[in-house]
Amino acid sequence: MADREAGLNTRRNLLKGAAAGGLATLTSRALGSSPPRSRSTGQPEVRRYVRLGRTEMEVSDISFGASRLRRGQEHLVHHALDRGINYFDTAEMYTDGDSETVIGNALRGKRQRVYLVGKRFTGRTETAASMMQALEESLQRLQTDYIDLYMSHAINNIERLQNPEWHAFNQRAKEQGKIRFVGVSGHAGNLAECLDYALDEDLVDAMLVAYNFGQDPKFYESITRSLDMIATQDELPRILTKARTRDVGVIAMKTLMGARLNDMRPYESGDNTYAQAAFRWVLSNKDVHALVISMTDTAEIDEFLGASGATALAAQDLPLLGRYVALNGHTYCRQACDRCDGSCPYGVPIADVLRTRMYATDYRDVDFARREYATLTTNAAACLSCSGQPCQGACPHGIAIHEFCAPTHRMLA
Repeated sequence: MADREAGLNTRRNLLKGAAAGGLATLTSRALGSSPPRSRSTGQPEVRRYVRLGRTEMEVSDISFGASRLRRGQEHLVHHALDRGINYFDTAEMYTDGDSETVIGNALRGKRQRVYLVGKRFTGRTETAASMMQALEESLQRLQTDYIDLYMSHAINNIERLQNPEWHAFNQRAKEQGKIRFVGVSGHAGNLAECLDYALDEDLVDAMLVAYNFGQDPKFYESITRSLDMIATQDELPRILTKARTRDVGVIAMKTLMGARLNDMRPYESGDNTYAQAAFRWVLSNKDVHALVISMTDTAEIDEFLGASGATALAAQDLPLLGRYVALNGHTYCRQACDRCDGSCPYGVPIADVLRTRMYATDYRDVDFARREYATLTTNAAACLSCSGQPCQGACPHGIAIHEFCAPTHRMLA
């Protein structure tokens, strides 16, 4: 344990030193001289549309994530649409269905201008009939007769993808014109295994996957040669490349590594913000077509679109990203890593618990966090009476799991 703790401390010091030193060593990706600028309109807007793999849909490179969209926020959808965003990602469970309702209201009469993405958590024993009923209810809330891309939500088990009822549902819904394309989304444990299976079996046209600079070995190669001291998710870049070779669309989410934007305001300058730097990192990967990000106010939408059109990093980006890791890398859970899986004798899904904590403490959206926490089959109640010893040191990234799970339960249960 002492050796492990020493290694973790060394890793943290390496990251802090890299951030302070300005990240002089650059990645193999091309660097731009400055962030992309708005066009002559003087307003931020979408500057690039990308073919989303075999779907042939031309989608805005930075698109609207509606997971936190609430009643009365139709103006956010209107603002995004006016700025050129044409891809709106929602799910039946988002804000208890309000997200779909708001999108339906806002896009009334404008449906032909956008692509709609819907999602449902499809169980390994769920029937095609219940899936179809859920789809019909989503269509009613969205005020449309079809969804462009319909995903099996938050995949974490291959058995869910093997469910013959899911395949029957997809075929029937396509034949009836209720969905055009099929996808999967994922940000939890077993993600790599599930995505490999979906690609190998040719089950999907597109996938939504948690991916950010903090998960990519290329980022750490840019700040230190001691890559063996840093646990990364090297499976994700491989899978993204695999998806591209199969012409499967790739949309990235969780691109801000926890989105503690206020932490970074003192280090930003001019038009170059941390969020834009993080987006440019994702969009400079040729294996990623576009990204979705939760948009909660109009100023935020405008800031985010400052990175639209980017296909390379700006010269100022690496120092910002490195500083963010130095500040927050020891608390951010890379959910899809799931290296802590099995360390809890009570079966607590540690990565999922820490993900809901992120929604509450980083996103500052406790209501959303509570809804997500309530969906966990097993929560962190067992952590209230546990010494924390079983999971202590289980995170290769140095997160003190035993210090976070019990407080998360108290906050969200």
